[in-house]
Amino acid sequence: MGKKEDDKVICGANAYDKKYYFNSRYDKIPDSIKEELHVICVLFTEEIGGIFTIEFEEDGTVSMRTEYAPEDYLYDEIGSGLLIGEIRRKRQELFETLSLYYRAMFLNEDVSKLLDGE
Repeated sequence: MGKKEDDKVICGANAYDKKYYFNSRYDKIPDSIKEELHVICVLFTEEIGGIFTIEFEEDGTVSMRTEYAPEDYLYDEIGSGLLIGEIRRKRQELFETLSLYYRAMFLNEDVSKLLDGE
């Protein structure tokens, strides 16, 4: 991953290294949200395996990505898609809040217009 893409990663977990990463660029995100993101990432890799990241897209939307090592025969590819869909449904409000944060803080969009739904 290049430097530009690295800046968009909010956090991630790696089942191979048993490590969690939070991008210090987003340190101003409240601790309660950071903890929720931590739980999502770690539980995903515990259940599915591989590497899981939560990232911002160019327009500020939040996306989830997963990848795995070619020799990882235990990685659950079908389960990963199902779990990502479930996380997106259950955590929709969290992702909308993160998107507003990014759009206001990094894309310098007018917060009042964002909250009015324009």
